[in-house]
Amino acid sequence: MTDTIQPTENPTVGTEKSKPKFRVTTILLWVAVIGILALVGWGLINANKTRPEAGQTAPGFTVHYFDGYEWENASASTLEEMKGKVVVLNFWASWCVECRVEADLLEQASRQYANEDVVFLGVAYADVEPNSIEYLKEFGITYPNAPDLGTSISSDYEITGVPETFFIGKDGVIANVVIGPVNGPAMMNTINTLLAEGGSQ
Repeated sequence: MTDTIQPTENPTVGTEKSKPKFRVTTILLWVAVIGILALVGWGLINANKTRPEAGQTAPGFTVHYFDGYEWENASASTLEEMKGKVVVLNFWASWCVECRVEADLLEQASRQYANEDVVFLGVAYADVEPNSIEYLKEFGITYPNAPDLGTSISSDYEITGVPETFFIGKDGVIANVVIGPVNGPAMMNTINTLLAEGGSQ
C-alpha cells in the first residue's frame, strides 16, 4: 500500500515548488514593463516641453539674492513682484568666457536706467557662490544678482547655455531673447521700446 501512495505525492510536491517561481517571474516582468513605460512617458513629457519665446508669458520664479546684491533691500523676490517694470534677466556664470564680454556693458546699462522702471537681474547658472561673488566684484557689478538654486530657473527658461538674456515687458511677457553676449545699441533699443510701450514689443 505504501508503494502505491508514493508516486502520487511527488508530482504534487513538484507543482507546489514551481508556483512561487512562476509568480516571481511574473512580478519581475511587470516591474520591467512599468519601468519602460515610465521612461517613455518621461521622455515624451520633456520632448513636448517648449522653450519660452518672445510673445509668451515669462515663467515665474523666486530668487534668493547674494548678500549685497538685493533688489529693494529684500533677501528674496519673485518675478511677480517685478511686474510693472521692464526686467532684463541675464543668465551667466563665473566660468563663462563670453559672459565677461558683456559684463561691463550690462553694468553700465543698469546704472543708466537706475531711475527708470527697469530691473536688471543676473542669475548665476551652475556656479559656486564664492566664485560668483568674486566675479561680481571683479566687474564692479551693482545690480541684483542671485544663484540659480538647483538650476530651477534656467530649467524653466530652457536656456541653451550662458550668457543668455531675456527681456521681459512690464506686462510679464517676453519681448526678446538674446543667446550669447548682448549688443549695446540693440539692448538699449529693446529697453526703450518696452518703456515707451509699457509692454512687450
